Amino acid sequence: MSREIWKGSEAIAEAAIRVGCKAFFGYPITPQNEVPEYMSKRMPEVGGVFVQSESEVAAINMVYGAAASGARAMTSSSSPGISLKQEGISYAAAVELPCVIVNCSRGGPGLGTIQPSQADYFQATRGGGNGDYRTLVFAPADLQEAVDLMQEAFDIAEQYRNPVLFLVDGLIGQMMEPIEWKEIKHRDLPAQDWTASGRKGRDHANFLTSLVMDSPACEAQNFKIKAKLDEMAKNELRYEELMTEDAEIVIVAYGTTSRVAQSAIEELREKGIKAGMVRPITLWPFPYEPIRKLAESDHVKKFLTIEMSTGQMIEDVELAVQGKKPVEFYGKPGGMIPQVGNIEELVTDLMKD
Repeated sequence: MSREIWKGSEAIAEAAIRVGCKAFFGYPITPQNEVPEYMSKRMPEVGGVFVQSESEVAAINMVYGAAASGARAMTSSSSPGISLKQEGISYAAAVELPCVIVNCSRGGPGLGTIQPSQADYFQATRGGGNGDYRTLVFAPADLQEAVDLMQEAFDIAEQYRNPVLFLVDGLIGQMMEPIEWKEIKHRDLPAQDWTASGRKGRDHANFLTSLVMDSPACEAQNFKIKAKLDEMAKNELRYEELMTEDAEIVIVAYGTTSRVAQSAIEELREKGIKAGMVRPITLWPFPYEPIRKLAESDHVKKFLTIEMSTGQMIEDVELAVQGKKPVEFYGKPGGMIPQVGNIEELVTDLMKD
């Protein structure tokens, strides 16, 4: 198959359309504006619905309504916009609505900068809104992986009836790379007999609400959601290991940062320093077990977590390592990107100890 040059945000939007996304609701915010702009042109061409909502709050609630009817629905935003969507995402998780949310993240806190960042890790992996729930979080490192994962995201959302969060930093959203449109194998999905789309021969209409006033009933719903999330965590974990077989120092990084780290690892190997990397592809579920096994190995001496933040994923790395080996950190917050040379210098110094 031939390869085509695409811009990140537009490729992600097209990938969603190719797997049947029929409803997009969003509100402009840099650096993800190309997603709604592209959707505004393409949705009418495929018989879908595009609405530029009056706010991020309105957008996620429109997604709620469309998903409740059984449509493949999606929204996108950037960091402070995703914050505004959190109540609606919590509602969708409570009602068990499948949908896909794209966060093309930027530096914060607050309005911050429009430059790329990874400081939304806590927000993405800990639910973000109120209550006991999680979203599966994809964090692709390049555009090929982004379009491949996006074409799986809707199936996963429908299989588990749960929101799926697609987390890319602003650089991935803005870069241009060659991609190949692959044939994605679709899952055998359950019937949508839960949708609020009329009786359809039933003696009742489905009623979807997150309000459960009876405490035992609310407890039962929470345990039902937890069982589903446990199954998701078991089945949907994705990660990559690079040169960890003999690594003395293991870097843990994701997204754009992992690409910089990989270049640094290749340079370090040429200098005789045995560096390797674990790259989480899903930030939730997180690859605790693979990292734990490396921490128990004799050849690994240290871990180094690299993030475009002041340190968030490091907490999960430390949980995985369980104190068996030192965990160091290097971060560039507020829209700054780690440089290969800085990583090389830091690793060289760390391995002198």
